[in-house]
Formats: sequence, structure tokens, C-alpha cells
Amino acid sequence: MFYYVEGKVALIEQSLCVIDCAGVGYACHTSQNTISQVKMGETARLYTYLYVREDIFDLYGFADAEELNCFKMLIGVSGVGPKAALAILSVAPPSRLALSIITGEEKLLTQAPGIGKKIAQRIVLELRDKMSKEQLESGKGSAVSLELPATGSAEVNHTQEAIAALMVLGYAQSEALQAMKGLDLSEYPDAESIIRVCLKRLAMG
Repeated sequence: MFYYVEGKVALIEQSLCVIDCAGVGYACHTSQNTISQVKMGETARLYTYLYVREDIFDLYGFADAEELNCFKMLIGVSGVGPKAALAILSVAPPSRLALSIITGEEKLLTQAPGIGKKIAQRIVLELRDKMSKEQLESGKGSAVSLELPATGSAEVNHTQEAIAALMVLGYAQSEALQAMKGLDLSEYPDAESIIRVCLKRLAMG
């Protein structure tokens, strides 16, 4: 129904941001990651998801499409609702969340209030399985290392993780590789730093 809302930030609360669009205030439930990127009185664009149930009609909004994609993936996991998804995204922004899924680091997810070890393990397992199936169905399951630039083994591992994480965020392997084109991988100490620079490049088109 809504792809995004754009307007002046009229109100900021702990997990809520109200965007004034031509005199109509859209109350967007959101994460602390997004809250940290908006300012009162300034123009902001939030990418939205309308959550509808029998007695619920809530709008969720995020500063970028990657965080929205993460939110939709999380609420697709059995036992994870919107509040739990926001709690996770508040401690693990997209780049860190995607990397934790790829590396199986459920400990990061348990830092979110209300997320125990069992649900964290379920999130990692379900999302890793989902990504693997999507790769196979779309013909993207070939070894990533075959398309990587020649470099040291540690850098290859970081790059493989970064590519897989970008795919978790909804990008094709070809898009991830294109975003890395021309990068001196030796300048980036870990996968997360590679992911961040790639997301900036992808956002610029």
C-alpha cells in the first residue's frame, strides 16, 4: 500500500517516528537504528511496511531499504513478531545482522531484549536455509570464490561473507560483485566494513 513516506519529522519517541506529509502525520514504528538517523523538523524518507492482522493496522518505517528487507525477513521467521524484529534491528543494523546470519553468530541477536538463545538460533537457521534455497532456485548457488579477484585467503573469506550478507539483504550476487569492483580489499579489516562500503555504492546506483 505504501512504499515510503517522506516529509518533516514531527515527533520522535523511543520506537516511533511521525512523518508529516502535507499535514497528515504517519506514525511509523521503527528501530533505534532508524531513530538515530532522523532529526526533529528535518525532512526524512522512511521505507514502509504495513502490518495488518485482525485487530492490528500498524505502519513500520525504516531509513533504508536494506533495513526494511531485514524486518520483513525477521517477521517471516516463526515466533518472531514486529516488536521482536525491531528489538533485533536496534542492536544489529542490516550489515551486522546479515553477517551474523551468514556466520551463525546468534549471540549478537540475544543482545536484543526478549530474544533468547533458542529463538536466535531459529532465526539464523531459518534465514540461512531460506537464502540457500533462493540461491539454488535462481541459479546463484555457484561458488562465489570463482568470481572473486585474486587475493589472500583471509581477504577471500571476508569477501565471501560480504557477498553472502549482501545477498541476505536482497541483492543479487552480480550486484554485490559489481559493488566491490575496483576496491582494494586489503584496506578493509573485516567483512562488515566491506558490506558498509558496498551498501553506500549500491545506494548511489
